Amino acid sequence: MYNDILTIGPFTIHGYGLMIAIGILTALFIGEARAKRKGLNPDEMYNLTFCCGIGGFLGAKLMFCIVEWRSFLENPWALLKSDGFVVYGGIILGVVSGYLWCRFRKLVFLDYFDMVMPSVAVAQGFGRIGCFLAGCCYGRETDSWCGVVFTHSHYAPNGVRLIPTQLISSAGMFVIAGILMWYARKPRKQGQVGFLYMILYSVGRTCVEFLRNDHRGAVGVFSTAQFISIFIFIIGVIGFWRMSKRTENE
Repeated sequence: MYNDILTIGPFTIHGYGLMIAIGILTALFIGEARAKRKGLNPDEMYNLTFCCGIGGFLGAKLMFCIVEWRSFLENPWALLKSDGFVVYGGIILGVVSGYLWCRFRKLVFLDYFDMVMPSVAVAQGFGRIGCFLAGCCYGRETDSWCGVVFTHSHYAPNGVRLIPTQLISSAGMFVIAGILMWYARKPRKQGQVGFLYMILYSVGRTCVEFLRNDHRGAVGVFSTAQFISIFIFIIGVIGFWRMSKRTENE
């Protein structure tokens, strides 16, 4: 695939960055529309997205440095300015940043947690298309008809038929976004939509990890993402169950 979409003089539009930008803008528009329907302040959605975006960026880079800690110790600056990110780090620190912002603004965190997570899934869906254009997060070799062959990638092996894990992940995220927005159509207990995202994403990410073949960290027999998914899934299930048992007064 081609990551360089358009080049005009010294200016180049990269597919990965373009998809990230489209994902964020789409997520904002969806979040704003849903916030208005739910009676929440749309302006806070933009503030929250900006805050979570910064936290997510820092978290994704920080987690990448942790996963690649040996390389980080050898050459910290090279790793910091590289294109490497770990999505789970972005999600975790993004949510923490959102929680702190809500505390600062005296907002009900669970209301905005439910509002934001479907939009996050949409943004991730576009982000994975960007991964496909760049060739990162690639899959195992395959003889299947659905395999893709990269020819100009700086990450994936070129000339080899690979499982399109990026597109599988992208489709999965759009499906998760659809499920969350469908589920949120009826009144739910606070936090249930957000915790459902955690459950669905952790399961989907674990499955896709079995198909990937790019270099990434590992914890025992699990990839780093699969290891983190175990805890995200447990937190999601416990949180969803506890929210379902809460009364209105609680």
